[in-house]
Amino acid sequence: MESHPPHPHGTSADFAFCPKCGAELARRVLKTGEPERLVCTSCDFVFFLDPKVATGCIAEVDGGIVLLRRAIEPGYGKWVFPGGYVDRGERVEDAAVREMEEECRLRVRLTGLVGVYSYPGRPVVVVVYSGAVLGGQLEAADESLEARAFAPVAIPWAELAFTSTYDALADYTARVYAIGPPPAAPRPGPF
Repeated sequence: MESHPPHPHGTSADFAFCPKCGAELARRVLKTGEPERLVCTSCDFVFFLDPKVATGCIAEVDGGIVLLRRAIEPGYGKWVFPGGYVDRGERVEDAAVREMEEECRLRVRLTGLVGVYSYPGRPVVVVVYSGAVLGGQLEAADESLEARAFAPVAIPWAELAFTSTYDALADYTARVYAIGPPPAAPRPGPF
């Protein structure tokens, strides 16, 4: 099995210098019961490693759930629903709608929250919505190798890119169709 590089939103080990004054950062416990924080050894600036928010949308075309086969890492060649990172200052809902149009050329109206997915030790929080297609033509954009609509019983569970993709699709199909992944379907690695 091919190994993929670590996700670009890494750990505290990725940061060594203060963004304010350039001095070295050191790990310190600032408050009992909280994790170590990166603190500047010169100006005492606390460098918080906040989570990165991503969003996605599960929508259907002709009775099939829209999935994209990724043309980028992480998860190259694996299937996901359309989604991506929320830009600073952007509403999460607006990002989900934007990502649908950017990634598969479909315009959607969000219809509900599927769930919020986060995992221990991972910096990304994924907010997933359901959406109704208003227009556009399903096609693979520049970050996808392929765009397809899968019947709920034909979702390629063993070929999904991320745990959050698996978990959100499992929640969606359970809620909408009263089905889920086959018992033997492996869960992908974290993200």
